[in-house]
Amino acid sequence: MGIQELTQEIRKNSIRNMDKKSPQESSASWFGEDLLYSGKGKAIFIILPTPGCDWALSGSGGCTMCSYVADSPLEMVESDILINIFQNLLDKYEIEGKTAVKIFVSGSFLNPKEIPIKARNEILKILNKYDDVEEIIVESRPEYVSEEVLRDCCNLISDKIFEVSIGLESSSDYIKKNRINKGFSNEDFERAINIIKRLKLNYKIKSKAYIFVKPILTSEKDAINDAVASAQYSENVGVDRISFCPATIHKGTVMEVLWHRGSYQPPWIWSILEIIKKVRNSIQIPVIMDTSGFGTRRGPFNCKKCNKKFKNLIIESNLNQSVPEEFQCDCKVRWMADVEFSDATRSTTNLTK
Repeated sequence: MGIQELTQEIRKNSIRNMDKKSPQESSASWFGEDLLYSGKGKAIFIILPTPGCDWALSGSGGCTMCSYVADSPLEMVESDILINIFQNLLDKYEIEGKTAVKIFVSGSFLNPKEIPIKARNEILKILNKYDDVEEIIVESRPEYVSEEVLRDCCNLISDKIFEVSIGLESSSDYIKKNRINKGFSNEDFERAINIIKRLKLNYKIKSKAYIFVKPILTSEKDAINDAVASAQYSENVGVDRISFCPATIHKGTVMEVLWHRGSYQPPWIWSILEIIKKVRNSIQIPVIMDTSGFGTRRGPFNCKKCNKKFKNLIIESNLNQSVPEEFQCDCKVRWMADVEFSDATRSTTNLTK
């Protein structure tokens, strides 16, 4: 069974077993300190209830590590309901000082099959009313990035930055196809980035690449090397900002199946530090390292003595764009052994957390 067939089978089981939620139950928001293009500021994160990624719902089954579609309503939510949910979530926060608003739809904000054009436009109009909102960040697969759609979006938000985030995951087309089942190539990614670059002549538009750290069937050493190479590639093709996403085990995914079998483990936090050091020394654009799941059973780990300290150091380094201060811990020896002897076809990290 190929990776696409396996992903599709697991996806069907996950959707069949999911608890159906209302649009309101499928939405969420939170608030936190963040790094904007203009410096330190705040960000509001909003998750909207949409049918889920069109790629995941297709015959492909979607990406091997992603479970977002299982948390989605699986049907289009009416525009008026989406707009009302968005406004209610936004109203929970007092917007003062420079702020970014990040909109997540468990798929592509620019795909009208996932979020109606009316809802998309009204949400942007709402955000345009807030003087302190400097950045509006959305996500999309590259096939939905077009000059027409981006012009429509930018024309609704005056002088605010509009950033399109694309899940590149890896600069290796082999890894994207055979380990992630991403469904697009570097050529598709570069086409989207080039459209954004052309529009910079008239609009404050930016691009961001999501890079996934340690796909399935990838050793610890290869995960480090691929993450660094993918960041360097992203800068070379003209991406404005990078966000690394270290693996966490999501339910109903191929990654979870391999994890239960002992054939996969998320990356060491030591590996995350190694990536930060190498990237900070080799590229100039801003780089953020997500710390979701750090130190948990299903996320990146070192040991109980240093998990939390390293997580805090990485969060600080995101805001300062610095290299976290390194300290010694007994678990580093095990990480070094894992990097040195890990097989290229699977992770050999089977240590308990």
